[in-house]
Amino acid sequence: MKTQTIHKKIESYQKKLLKHSLYNEIKTIEDLQCFTENHVFAVWDFMSLLKALQNTLTCTTTPWIPVGNPEVRYLINEIVLAEETDLDSDGTHKSHYEMYLEAMQSCGANTSVLKNFLADVEETQNIFVSIKQSNLHPQVKAFLDFTFRVIEEGKPHQIAAAFTFGREDLIPAMFTEILKELEQNFPNNDLSKLIYYFERHIELDGDEHGPMAMKMIEQLCGNDDKKWQEVEEVSILALEHRIQLWDAIEEQIKEKELIC
Repeated sequence: MKTQTIHKKIESYQKKLLKHSLYNEIKTIEDLQCFTENHVFAVWDFMSLLKALQNTLTCTTTPWIPVGNPEVRYLINEIVLAEETDLDSDGTHKSHYEMYLEAMQSCGANTSVLKNFLADVEETQNIFVSIKQSNLHPQVKAFLDFTFRVIEEGKPHQIAAAFTFGREDLIPAMFTEILKELEQNFPNNDLSKLIYYFERHIELDGDEHGPMAMKMIEQLCGNDDKKWQEVEEVSILALEHRIQLWDAIEEQIKEKELIC
């Protein structure tokens, strides 16, 4: 089973995500703030998937020894370089997570929920305890729990599946258009950093990281039918959780509108 087959298997889930009614609900800066305050958890846990792959596929301890396939090591290290230390809109090196936080602050979104959650993670030293005892929306909790269950299981091809197929590469283009429209309608709000984040995401995924991640999956699975089957299953679950995350964000936006 090759990556093309996986794409066909997950096509209906991707279409559901692309046609989600959430996009039509983001009409005001307050809606956008609500979106980013939830979506930032997906930005953050993506970095955890990335580092889990690097820890599994390369040597990140001392004394150093060569680990695994050199081609796979190259692919994951190249992706880590850009995701963890990319250039922001001011030409300063930052992770994409840090870029997103700055973009949130620029548009007036609240970053304290995420920061408090991370502080709790540091205190408990147990991601699952922190998720369970948090006040996050149940679907945000489920989204995070799924990610870290995949990481905990430790199978490189499954982590790579959640990383590669579970993180769609078409959504950023849609949000870039939404942001540009909001920027025109609300000129007093600075959305330039958020627009840069999504545009950079599109550029990297389309030209570099997308093809690299696909190649990494092929290297990890080879001709092992069981691994390809597990990749398909994890990819579908990852997309289902992303759809449910979108459901949760839409629900919260509508609830805010009712309160107002």
